[in-house]
Amino acid sequence: MTIDETCVFCKIVKGDVPSRKVFEDESLLAFHDVHPQALIHILIIPKAHVASLAEVSDAHQSVLGRMMVLIPRIAQEQGLGKGFRVISNAGAIAGQEVFHLHMHLVGGDASLPPMLQRGL
Repeated sequence: MTIDETCVFCKIVKGDVPSRKVFEDESLLAFHDVHPQALIHILIIPKAHVASLAEVSDAHQSVLGRMMVLIPRIAQEQGLGKGFRVISNAGAIAGQEVFHLHMHLVGGDASLPPMLQRGL
């Protein structure tokens, strides 16, 4: 498994940084975001370091598929049966802040804001 010693998500995977885990297995970790943007805001990450969705290859098909299958399961467990949003930012221009592939699972509010808002 590839680990980047400077990556905060890799440090969470190693247990060096605490997190509020909701799921963990040999290849994935899901935990509550420390700066939630919705009532429920969970991050789903592969344990192996990949910088972003823009850098995945055929070799990542299995872990990406496992992430997508896990998301609705976690959503149900978190009470998001009426709907949720999944977001993955790829690159700084898209708003990616932590350069370790991750998917945001957000919901729990009466309604989420529009997906994209144009600047003024």
